[in-house]
Amino acid sequence: MYKRIHLIVLDSVGIGEAPDAADFGDAGCDTLGHISDFGLHVPNMEQLGLGVIRHLKSVKKSDDHKGYCGKLEERSAGKDTLTGHWELMGIISMTPFPVYTNGFDQDLLGKIEEFSGRKCICNLPYSGTAVLDDYAARQLASGDLIVYTSADSVLQIAAHEDVIPLGELYRICKFAREITMKPPHLLGRIIARPYKGEPGNFFRTSGRHDYALSPPDKTALDFLKGSGLDVISIGKINDIFNGCGITASNPTKSNMDGVDKLLHIMEEDFSGLCFANLVDFDMVYGHRRNVPGYAKALEDFDSRLPEIYSRLKEDDLLILTADHGNDPAFTGTDHTREYVPLLAYSPGMKKSGSLPLGSFADVGASICENFRVSSREGSSFLKLLN
Repeated sequence: MYKRIHLIVLDSVGIGEAPDAADFGDAGCDTLGHISDFGLHVPNMEQLGLGVIRHLKSVKKSDDHKGYCGKLEERSAGKDTLTGHWELMGIISMTPFPVYTNGFDQDLLGKIEEFSGRKCICNLPYSGTAVLDDYAARQLASGDLIVYTSADSVLQIAAHEDVIPLGELYRICKFAREITMKPPHLLGRIIARPYKGEPGNFFRTSGRHDYALSPPDKTALDFLKGSGLDVISIGKINDIFNGCGITASNPTKSNMDGVDKLLHIMEEDFSGLCFANLVDFDMVYGHRRNVPGYAKALEDFDSRLPEIYSRLKEDDLLILTADHGNDPAFTGTDHTREYVPLLAYSPGMKKSGSLPLGSFADVGASICENFRVSSREGSSFLKLLN
């Protein structure tokens, strides 16, 4: 039994198209495959067996890798952030969240306008930085709300803090959350996106706040917390689960900030799960189709793994996986339906090897078995870790 499990979700780091990828319009997607074609130097993940899972052009196959490696297939009917993370913790979602490729209908926008007393502009899928380039000057002058969406089931509202104070923006976003809790306007998340600056130099501030849905049932996190164990979140994990099952939350500003927070928590004495999401792979590079940037972000993370290893105790378990793909060499800007890698390592392991193909839910099932608490979906691979 491990006293502490450190689970890191490398957001969107898929490892090849899933069998049903064509059903999602994603035939031919391959996040890690296409990045490795460009060139990828990740010696520490190679040592964990990344190149053993499947052939990747510039990733070496280690004959004596440490720990256990494999890949997972999503059973849920979606490829979004909430669906992927919820399945990792035991919730299988057979109804995907709606996405809004053409923006939101006027009925929904009209309610937001009536409540706020402000007009909604943009109403299109947009990059969070590009939308400021195109609409921030207008918003600064008019006091309108910049409403936009993305490949996820999300409604984002951007506003200049000097025009719409944070308190007012949050109040509007809370109202938007209240009216999107069920069909026909069911949405995964509402996100407040405050910014500052002047024309030519607008920038998003740290006042972002997510208003998510709670999972439809108890997850592994709830079972752990209910048994008196620690469930420490890093990054957007707390938002993804709407605080359910979380005992301590640590927001982050970037991948490297997330690693810094993880290293700090690993110095603490706790029993339970530390659950981290590193979102830059997806948000900064995947959606913007930036292959070199994605590769560099992976290399930057890989370079931090020795620091993580140095803080692992004999009864610690490190798990690396992902929640979906987002192939930066693919068409469009949407997530991609892919397998995700599974890398597991503990200094206490005496052996190494490959794990059989499993589902996302196997991660939560394994964590629950380790801590001897109830679980939902999935088959534990804990007994295979020796």
